[in-house]
Amino acid sequence: MLKTGIKGKEIVIVDETNTAKTMGSGTLNVFATPAMTALMEKTAWKSVAGELEEGSGTVGIRLDITHDAPTPLGMKVTCESVLTSIDGRKLTFEVEAWNERGKIGSGVHERFIIDNKKFQEKADHK
Repeated sequence: MLKTGIKGKEIVIVDETNTAKTMGSGTLNVFATPAMTALMEKTAWKSVAGELEEGSGTVGIRLDITHDAPTPLGMKVTCESVLTSIDGRKLTFEVEAWNERGKIGSGVHERFIIDNKKFQEKADHK
């Protein structure tokens, strides 16, 4: 059952696959903003996935974040999410990410509850 306060936590290690240089968001071997964004989305959706009806999922509809500090290769990044609001099928999360030295990013992420099959069929017919 969905209720505010549900928390999520995910951890990644910065490696060659998630750097700005590899992901095309810059030229440096540091944790990429797109990788942090993906980690924030993953943390949020996974936190509520087990509370949804069979056949339902969520899709991201809004992400307002800051990426405040770099993280080098080999360092661990931890992301946490908290479900702060439920408005019909719209879910709002606070998200934060840290490396081993401190906070590197934070913000608000919104997701929408969808019927997986109908959503995929609609996408496939475009």
